[in-house]
Amino acid sequence: MSAGATILHADLDAFYASVEQMLEPSLRGLPIAVGGGVVLAASYEAREFGVRGGMSGFAAKRLCPRLIFVNGHFSMYQRLGDQVMAILDDFTPLVQRVSIDEAFLDVSGALKLFGTVGQIGEQIRRRVRLELGLPISVGAARTKHLAKIASQVAKPDGIVIVDPDGEQAFLDPLPVGLVWGIGQVTQRHLAGRGITTIGQLANSSDDALRSMLGRALGAKVGALANNEDHRRVQANGRAASVGAQSAFGRRDVTAELVRTVLGHLADRVASRLRAKQRAGRTVTVRVRFADMHAVTRSRTFPDPISATLTLTEVAEELVHGALRDVFGDAPGNVVGDVTGHRRQLSLLAISVSKLVDQPVLQLELPVLADDQLRSGSRLGTARWAIDQSMDAVRKRFGHTAVGYASVTFSEHGSVPDEFRSLAEHEL
Repeated sequence: MSAGATILHADLDAFYASVEQMLEPSLRGLPIAVGGGVVLAASYEAREFGVRGGMSGFAAKRLCPRLIFVNGHFSMYQRLGDQVMAILDDFTPLVQRVSIDEAFLDVSGALKLFGTVGQIGEQIRRRVRLELGLPISVGAARTKHLAKIASQVAKPDGIVIVDPDGEQAFLDPLPVGLVWGIGQVTQRHLAGRGITTIGQLANSSDDALRSMLGRALGAKVGALANNEDHRRVQANGRAASVGAQSAFGRRDVTAELVRTVLGHLADRVASRLRAKQRAGRTVTVRVRFADMHAVTRSRTFPDPISATLTLTEVAEELVHGALRDVFGDAPGNVVGDVTGHRRQLSLLAISVSKLVDQPVLQLELPVLADDQLRSGSRLGTARWAIDQSMDAVRKRFGHTAVGYASVTFSEHGSVPDEFRSLAEHEL
């Protein structure tokens, strides 16, 4: 990795809200929120009142009575996000897109063509503003983690370059929530232990962090707080996996919660697989508890999977197995004593890996026992056919036109899937 601050993190400012204000100039300077029942995104003017994505519309309106709700233009978000990435591609082939509105760039090989890192950052900001009418912040540093933090410090609509000789001094006074992997729940958990800055996190022992956050997360954030990040910028290629997750605060562990959340996640993941004519052999689930302890379970099959119901059933089996391992019993209505944090969930996730192309489904001869886990079996092909029909209807009439009842009528379907999918990697 280059010794200079040649890694950039470019991040569009309040992207969805900024697009709405660009499309309707009368909204500029006003507090707006994309959504209705749930705030999908908020402008900086709304954020000043405490409005944040994910909160209910009622709560947002209570914080900001002048808040204006607007419908989202999802296809416009995707188009503009792609155009921003095309601008970044003009500066270097080493562009790693991490969501619809942000990307890393390694410009070490572009300095002779476009000038200093600061000049490249300013050129990016100027082009995005002039060509698309959108604000973008840029952070530059020696590592990806530092560059991402620098872009957050630069917001809104600015640029920050971290001097390689002053990296830890830059990090130490910043709020711990800027560390990659620390969300609001973890931030509150750390604050309860007196850790509010990155410097305090860096000075915490490995044992203390692992005790507070779990072995994996504790080790990861401890390393990042100490400025240890050896990841390189990797130009986007075809994804090796596809996944989705749902965070929901603290919820009692119930069979219904597990079923509805996993059904929704499986629908999102399987739909994206089929849209790219792909399927996967390994299914992995992640279960995070209210105390931030997390476990993962996976299973690999001989045949690839892309059917929504099959993926749902596999994920349920894996999650129930994980819960049995942790609690010693399977979830009924409520697992055990719900007063303990470990008896509550805060996140469920599904990912599918070991992907293969699956443009058509190879049928099996009816000589083996029928098994829906085999895509070519009678049950497997029936499920695949139903999904294909639903995919066709959704492509023509929108994602909400048809769906499985357990997903469509659950509370986890309140956020439009068009919005959720924008932040998920392409295959």
